[in-house]
Amino acid sequence: MRKLVLSILLVLPLSLFAQEQTSKDSLSLVQQVEHWYDANMNYTNITLLMTVESSFIPFPSEIVIPPAAYVASKPESDLNIFLVVLFGTLGAIIGALINYYLALWLGRPIIYKFADSKLGHLLFLSSEKIKKAEDYFNNHGKVSTFIGRLVPGIRQLISIPAGLAKMNLGSFILFTTLGAGIWNTILAFIGYLAHGQADLINKYNHELSIIMLVLVGLAAIWLIAKTLIKRKK
Repeated sequence: MRKLVLSILLVLPLSLFAQEQTSKDSLSLVQQVEHWYDANMNYTNITLLMTVESSFIPFPSEIVIPPAAYVASKPESDLNIFLVVLFGTLGAIIGALINYYLALWLGRPIIYKFADSKLGHLLFLSSEKIKKAEDYFNNHGKVSTFIGRLVPGIRQLISIPAGLAKMNLGSFILFTTLGAGIWNTILAFIGYLAHGQADLINKYNHELSIIMLVLVGLAAIWLIAKTLIKRKK
């Protein structure tokens, strides 16, 4: 749920930025977001964003690959949907290697201590989450770096126990590439399907904008309430 909140809150500033760059004040929120992606999505940004997504920083791939694939599906686009998957996977590998080497160099005590620090909590980390990823790795072995890339809540952190266990680098890269490649292919396919419904989206873009704003409000309220309850406990 926190990643959903973050996804929505990340998309909204992009739409506001797009609104400032266009003279069409009548554009809906959905159209503003679409225009921003049209103007700013390229292979370099896809790689950088997916590098962030695959590291310990909570940045969801769902707001990178599907929109990029959506843009790539347009006949006039400079993007290619297969290259979107390729560069997205490259970014995922780089991000996974960041986690791998940080865990390898820092070691278990520092990693767990950081996860329970204030900064770690701001990044939605905790020793419980690290322990969950480490248990998953220990229970499934090396192949967990492949399967874990497809499991929500595990996929970004599975490279940390791999580094702690000093997993063979070649095997780590291979399994990470396979898992990230499959995940990005699924997300790209979703973006491709969404482009097929472009007429329907444009028809109901006003209604979709209202739904997005309502989701932001509800998600923000839920997150604030949960934080306050946790503090009281």
